Amino acid sequence: MEKKKIGFELLIFDDASELSQNEQKLLHEASMARQNAYAPYSKFRVGAAVLLENGEVIIGSNQENASYPAGLCAERVAIFHAGAKYPGVAVKTIAICASSSKDGTVSPAAPCGNCRQSIIEYEQKQRLPISLLLSSETGPIYKCNSMADILPLAFNSSFLGDS
Repeated sequence: MEKKKIGFELLIFDDASELSQNEQKLLHEASMARQNAYAPYSKFRVGAAVLLENGEVIIGSNQENASYPAGLCAERVAIFHAGAKYPGVAVKTIAICASSSKDGTVSPAAPCGNCRQSIIEYEQKQRLPISLLLSSETGPIYKCNSMADILPLAFNSSFLGDS
């Protein structure tokens, strides 16, 4: 038997002033996108901003539906839009800002499993890491260098017989 430990580095910032100007702008875009979330059921509003290699920023917000599975998360709205509008342009960073009107979210929320899988597909396709900035209305900001960090042992096309 072989035993391995899987882990990653998470940077924690007290506030946005510790980030680069570009990262601050991207978080601001995610925060603004959050305001456009349609979340009448969960009251959990999420905004995402995707920074592309060409400098374009694509935003998304979560869009709920009374039939819960029919909704879509902010991260997938943004990354799918980026992939449709700018095919072949690499994604550099995704900023995610979440809040809940039910209980004042203080800790940053990480992408759900479906979003992680969708984002890792882009990371694998472009063969470049996608960094994540995670924030809430108040509290710290988390940064990790790659989606692969928070989704180790990710499912990929090699399981389907592709290389």
